[in-house]
This record gives sequence, structure tokens and C-alpha cells, in this order.
Amino acid sequence: MDPLGWGEIITRILIQFTPVWIALGLTFGLSIAFKRRLGLYGKLFDSVIGMFGFALVMFWVYTAVFGGAFGWIVTHDTLSQISGLKNKVPGSPVPDAGANGLYPYYLMGGDNLARDVFSRMIVGAWEVMKIAPFATLFAFMVGITLGLPAGYYGGRLDTFLSFLANLILAFPVILLFYLLVTPEIVVTGIPVYMAGVLFLFPIIFLTILFNSRFFTQPARRNIYLVVTLVVGLWIYLGIAWNADPLGLISFPPNLLVVFVAVVFVNSPTVFRIVRGLAMDIKTRDYVAAAQTRGEGPWYIMLWEILPNARGPLIVDFCLRIGYTTILLGTLGFFGLGLSPESPDWGSTINEGRKLLSIYLHPAVPPAMALLSLVLGLNLLADGLREESLRD
Repeated sequence: MDPLGWGEIITRILIQFTPVWIALGLTFGLSIAFKRRLGLYGKLFDSVIGMFGFALVMFWVYTAVFGGAFGWIVTHDTLSQISGLKNKVPGSPVPDAGANGLYPYYLMGGDNLARDVFSRMIVGAWEVMKIAPFATLFAFMVGITLGLPAGYYGGRLDTFLSFLANLILAFPVILLFYLLVTPEIVVTGIPVYMAGVLFLFPIIFLTILFNSRFFTQPARRNIYLVVTLVVGLWIYLGIAWNADPLGLISFPPNLLVVFVAVVFVNSPTVFRIVRGLAMDIKTRDYVAAAQTRGEGPWYIMLWEILPNARGPLIVDFCLRIGYTTILLGTLGFFGLGLSPESPDWGSTINEGRKLLSIYLHPAVPPAMALLSLVLGLNLLADGLREESLRD
């Protein structure tokens, strides 16, 4: 077979993304139809910048799910090497594809190990989505759990927690991130012990949240607390200590190290943001009214202060996912964190840049994917900021 032309390559790529186009169409159609009932999310569709950013982000989310998790978009196995396709240009035909039941072309060419660049880029999105959003969410739970009481109570508690946060922030972020994932630190077991501490915070956060909200409804509160503690501790044992009694939950050690590093590096910054917002909002009249009603401190912090700080926190959450994505790409570029054969974008860019002066196609697709996802997150944050200011 002859190599494909650029028109045929683009057409075939667009066809491969059919599940993503359908999901995006349904998402935008339903969101626009019911946007007046969807709060801040619905208002996002009044912002052109926000809609464009949201489209870019959801494109990669659906690509990660349909391509990386379900394998519907990929054309070849990410680790399979096909003889004769090393560093081949986009659109190169696969030898004996029909006889071996393979997709007939390498749509974006082959890399230096004769692997399909297109499939590795798609699965690389799944590698990013497995870490960046959830690690950022964990970091927010740590920052909120510590930042709210620091800003609300002040005094020695605030001084102590702020000192710890400033101590961590005194290190350059990239250097601290590198130190946490280097093999010398990993073999000491420090990341595992850090996971044991940091991964308790989501359980603590949810426990306090439900207890403060349903304190006057003991039966309902107890149900929520039991479910939170049983499920939370089960997941905690599996991901932090690899000790799930049922053997259903496990976390690869290299992925755990990266996850812990992201949570640890981001938590102090989130803490400072939440602390500052709490110090400002606690002086508002509705907080004084809640205190007059006799509401408890944690109820006031979680159900009066936190909801009114959601705008800046949502914006920062989107931006922080972008920062985390860049950090993951940087780690992969330097061969740290994830396994060497991982198709994450950073590792793929690093492998492709070695022959960049001769072959552009192995490095450019993952680089453009990383750029577009971070751009989408930044535009989404701008749109959310614009709409939250109008709220």
C-alpha cells in the first residue's frame, strides 16, 4: 500500500475520534439547553472564552476515557513494535496488516522503537487524567481542611500552620517535586509514609463535612459517617499502603510516588488561598448571623464560608490542574516518576526530541496535546473567573 496523503490522514483521524465528537455534542447540547438551571456551570456557556476552554478540556477528557480506558480510539497497542516502521512518517502503511488483524496505517507515524505515535498520544491523555485532576482534588481537601480553621480561628494555630506552609513553599516547586520522585528518596519509603498522612485528609474532610451539616439529625448523620469511614478507610488502605483486605484496590508504586508529590507540593498554596479567603469572609454579616443562631465553628466554616469562596477556588482548581499537567510532562521528560515504557506525553516528547532535527512527528503530537490541554484549562479558568465575578 502507498502512504496516505495529509487529507486522508486528517480524515481518518477525525473518524477515529467519532465517540469524542458525539460525547461533546451531547454535552454542549444538554448544557446549553439547561444552562439556566446549572448555576455557575451553566453561566459558563455565556462566555465564549469559557466555552472554548471547556471544549478543549472535555475533548481530552473524553479522549482519555474512550481511548485510554476503553480503547475505542487507538489504532494499535502502545507497546507493540512493528518491523520496518521505525521513525516512519505519518500515514505509513503497516506490513501485512490485514493478515494480522491490524489497523492498516500508522496515522501519525512511528517512533524510534517502531511504536504507533497516534495511539501513544491517545493513551498518554489517560495517564494525565489518572493523576492531575484527582491529585489536585486531594491537595484541595488538604488545603481546605487546614486553611479554614487557620483563617477562622487565627492565633497560634494560624501561626503554626502558616509556618509549615511557608517552610514548604520556601523550596522551589520544581526542585521539591524532583526530590520527592528521585529513586534515592523512593527507596527510603518516605513517599509511602507521606501518603499515609496526606490520604487521611479526604476522610477527615468528609467526616467533618457530614457531621457539621447533619449534627441535628443523628440517624442520617450516622449513616453518612459509617459509609464515609468504611468506604474511605477501605480505599485508603488500598491506595496508601497496598493493604486492601479484599484485594480489589491497589496503586502502582511509581504512580503513588507521583501522586503524593503532586498533593504535597500543591497543598501549601491551596492552604494560603483558603486561609486568606476565610479571614476575609469571616467578617461578613451572614457569618455573624450564623454565630448568633448558635451554629458550630465547623458548620460556619464549611457551610457558610466555603460556599462563598467557591469562585476563586474553582478558578484556582482549573489552573492548578494545568500546572500539574505541566509538572507531569516535565517529570516524564526527565525520565522520573512514571515507568519508562509509559506513553505519558512527557516521556514521549523526551524520546522524540532526541531525533527532532531529523524527524518531527514523534515529538510534535504529544507536545501539541499538552499545549492544547493546558490552554483549555487556562481559558476555562478565565471564563469561570469572568462569570463568578458577575455572580
